Amino acid sequence: MFNPEIYTERRNALRNLMPSGLILLPGNSEAAYNYPANTYTFRQDSNFSYFFGLENPDFTGIIDIDNGIDYIFGNDFEIDDIIWMGPQPKVVDLAVKVGIKNTASLSELTVFINNAIQKRRPIHFAPTYRAETTLQVCGLLGLNPLRIRDYASLPLIEAVIKLRSVKSELEIAEIEKAIGTAWHMFTTGMRMAYPGRKEQEIVGAMEGISIAHGRPVSFPIILSTNGQILHNHHHENILQEGRMMVMDAGSETSLNYCSDITRTVPVGGKFSQKQREIYEIVLNANLNGIAATKPGTFYRDCHTVACETIATGLKDLGLMKGDVKEAVVAGAHALFLPHGLGHMLGLDVHDMEGLGQIHVGYDSEIQPSSQFGTAYLRMGRRLQPGFVITNEPGIYFIPELIDMWKAEKKYAEFLNYDKIEEYRNFGGIRIEDDILVTADGHRVLGKPIPKTVAEVEATMADRL
Repeated sequence: MFNPEIYTERRNALRNLMPSGLILLPGNSEAAYNYPANTYTFRQDSNFSYFFGLENPDFTGIIDIDNGIDYIFGNDFEIDDIIWMGPQPKVVDLAVKVGIKNTASLSELTVFINNAIQKRRPIHFAPTYRAETTLQVCGLLGLNPLRIRDYASLPLIEAVIKLRSVKSELEIAEIEKAIGTAWHMFTTGMRMAYPGRKEQEIVGAMEGISIAHGRPVSFPIILSTNGQILHNHHHENILQEGRMMVMDAGSETSLNYCSDITRTVPVGGKFSQKQREIYEIVLNANLNGIAATKPGTFYRDCHTVACETIATGLKDLGLMKGDVKEAVVAGAHALFLPHGLGHMLGLDVHDMEGLGQIHVGYDSEIQPSSQFGTAYLRMGRRLQPGFVITNEPGIYFIPELIDMWKAEKKYAEFLNYDKIEEYRNFGGIRIEDDILVTADGHRVLGKPIPKTVAEVEATMADRL
């Protein structure tokens, strides 16, 4: 964990942004996957981790806005637990490590909250995403679990987003540590991408590297030779010459900070002419989108730059036609790029998305588009120094979407369907980096992971 002063400063900053009352921040509980004692690897709630820093299940934090006092509620381990787990620190000792002097058992939390309710003190909590936390909060506050999101505190949501959006140097270092692990994951995946190998073998190797270097992956690995399926978690295919393989993965550090990287490689280690042409378009979109990233710029404009780069490249290959800017405004490019350029990254791989993506990626200045493709842009707001965002353009040939649009003659003035048919079984390509917005521009975070054609082919030549 960070030094105690970091967590104290974070809690005080949150307190200063809130009107009055108590802030209730439950940590996560263990989650069983087939019987109670057999649990998934524990992952702390990101808000609790940010403000209270402790990686223990069944802890709850309280920030008293009015009285300037912070509390940790949790139970000490009993001898039955210690027999199986060994000696464990006391709650009071853990609390000191994050700058907190006031602790109590979980049973006392109910009394504490009831007292606040009787005094009509406002109790602020964030949207919940786990059933156990929902039931805990509803039990404490007497709420209907089916309506809990209606009672989540908008002032708390906005305050947390304001604080967590701007990353400190310590947080950036953690993210770069996670990218360092991703470097090992992806270079290994590249070296394994040869005909006859099963996708699952590569997934297993990459996931093992993440665990060996810190913690599990930051999200289930997306890896497939069917890259036209954007979030493909099916890993049963056998790699075949002539296919492209998309790898979208990341790792977490011991403090829960994430990386999120995508690379696409040719099975067998050499790009064909057609693969190289499409790949270079995506790479240019990635580079141009990064170049446009700077403080004060709407991230939707960076998305538009990437879209126009893709449309221009596809027009040069004869797959699109007409005026490029008009095509992008109309949404014709979304046949090939039906998602947004990127999202926030931090303690969550889609940072703070549990608080409501509309609050994270948009604000009073800019609202989401309703247009197909752009509607999936998670991040549109004006960029600020300290934001960490992903940049992940792609080109996908989705047969079902091609067939639907072709039958409708959709955007026929911009799309050359006869030429597109030549690519219908191509698959997809995506390239993704993690970007820090700096005071005067941007910085691509972490150790560079091979992404030019020459770099990818050279890496893959060292075959595993």
